[in-house]
Amino acid sequence: MSEQQSAPSTGTLADLKALVQGTPAAAGTDAAAAPRAPQRDSLGRSYATGRRKDAVARVWVKPGKGQITINEKPAARYFARPVLRMLITQPFLVADRYQQFDVICTVVGGGLSGQAGAVRHGISRALTNYEPELRPILKKAGFLTRDPRVVERKKYGKAKARRSFQFSKR
Repeated sequence: MSEQQSAPSTGTLADLKALVQGTPAAAGTDAAAAPRAPQRDSLGRSYATGRRKDAVARVWVKPGKGQITINEKPAARYFARPVLRMLITQPFLVADRYQQFDVICTVVGGGLSGQAGAVRHGISRALTNYEPELRPILKKAGFLTRDPRVVERKKYGKAKARRSFQFSKR
């Protein structure tokens, strides 16, 4: 190998920026720095989908008095356990928007715990669509990340996902 090929270049960061300035990748960085526009429909609502385990929640958020409706029932009736009700109000408390938005939600699949997690995920995403400046707050709290944990599938030759059948010596 010659000495020219193995020696690293001694260019500065400014030289590198000048080289990259005209490429399409550099043009995309300016667009990322621009503030995001709110996404609202003709009725002034923002929509998002939330997921957790097997549950999928379709969530609409609009300014209001803090009423949360899930599958055409009040949240207090749909989620009877206080822990689940607390779970779905967390995004509003973290964003300091408690009782400022009405939520209309339809949720299918999974159990109540998974549905509550899906509603929380959907509310967080819908809030960021309504007010994009809330994104860093909700992202730091971990509400915008979809929880990837799902039930492990059953394998053949096993009683459940990992449990073996009882061994009999005789």
